[in-house]
Amino acid sequence: MLLNLAQIAPSTRTLGPGNRFAIWVQGCPFNCSGCIAPDWIPFKKAMVIELKVLADIILSQDDLNGLTISGGEPMMQAGRLAVLLEAILRKRPEFNVIVFTGFKKEQLIWDEARNLLNYIDLLIDGQYVASKNDRMGLRGSNNQRFHFLSDKLLPYMEEITTRRPGLEFHLLDDGVLMVGIPAAEFNW
Repeated sequence: MLLNLAQIAPSTRTLGPGNRFAIWVQGCPFNCSGCIAPDWIPFKKAMVIELKVLADIILSQDDLNGLTISGGEPMMQAGRLAVLLEAILRKRPEFNVIVFTGFKKEQLIWDEARNLLNYIDLLIDGQYVASKNDRMGLRGSNNQRFHFLSDKLLPYMEEITTRRPGLEFHLLDDGVLMVGIPAAEFNW
């Protein structure tokens, strides 16, 4: 099985508590004004990787606390992400998983999406609205909701819901990757 990714960050501390592996999928049906990653909206072939290869990369890192998945839109590859998370959590059950989606939780009614929810500890739902970016908590705008689907991240609830998000800049072979949640007025 293959995943179509926009980007990965093997280590980040801006997208949830602790040291995290971040995955951004390619392709999104939403076209939110002010999207942080407009290049990741088109449904096109980007970084295609076998699930087993990606799982092995993630599992080879001993210092991770969890994973954060965003996009693009993760629910467009929900079935494959569920398979990936099942394989990872079988070997590292202490990991916690955060997923950002533009869908509202109530809309996630198809089988693959419902299955993916079984592996998610925190779902942050709703489309980004630039005028509602209050730089509060681990979300892009204040219309987005936090759904704690397990108790793994409850000890971090205050940090997740109220702290001001930070940014990291990762040097890549072909440029710079900005990781985190910027203020609405951030100049792209």
